Amino acid sequence: MPVKRSVAATLAAALLACGAASAQTTVKEAWIRGTVAQQKATGLFAQITSVQGGRLVGASSPVAGVVEIHEMAMDGNVMKMRALPDGLALPAGKPVELKPGGYHVMLLDLKQALEPGSTVPVTLVFEGADKKRDSVELQVPVKALNAAAKPAMQHSGH
Repeated sequence: MPVKRSVAATLAAALLACGAASAQTTVKEAWIRGTVAQQKATGLFAQITSVQGGRLVGASSPVAGVVEIHEMAMDGNVMKMRALPDGLALPAGKPVELKPGGYHVMLLDLKQALEPGSTVPVTLVFEGADKKRDSVELQVPVKALNAAAKPAMQHSGH
C-alpha cells in the first residue's frame, strides 16, 4: 500500500529532523554552536530524556579530538566550566537541558571550522539504571555563533 509507505517515510524523516532515540533515551533539539577559523572548541546543546533514568557517560565525533560532558556554573561572580568525569545524571522521565551556561557536551581540539548550516556526526553514550550502555548516533545541525538556547516559556497575567 503506497499510502502506508509514504506515511512511514514521512514519520521517519520527521524523527530524524527532531532528534534521535535509543530504547531508553530520547535526544531532541540538538544543535552545535558554529565556530570561526582557528577556534578549537564549541558546545553541543540538546534536550535529553531517559525513560528509566541513567547517565550520559560519553560522546564522540570525528570533527573533534576530544569530546567531554561539561557543566558551567557560577562560583561567586566567576563562571567556571568543568568536565563531569562520571557523566551527567538523567532522572527517570525528566528532561535534562544541555544549554549555554549550563550542562553541555564540549567538542575540543576541533579538526576544522564548523560552518552554520552544516551538520556534524556525534555519538552520545548512555548508561541505563541497569548499567547497560547504549548509544545514539546524531547528525547535529550547526547554528550561528551567536545562537542561544530557545527562549523559556513566558508567563503572562501576573
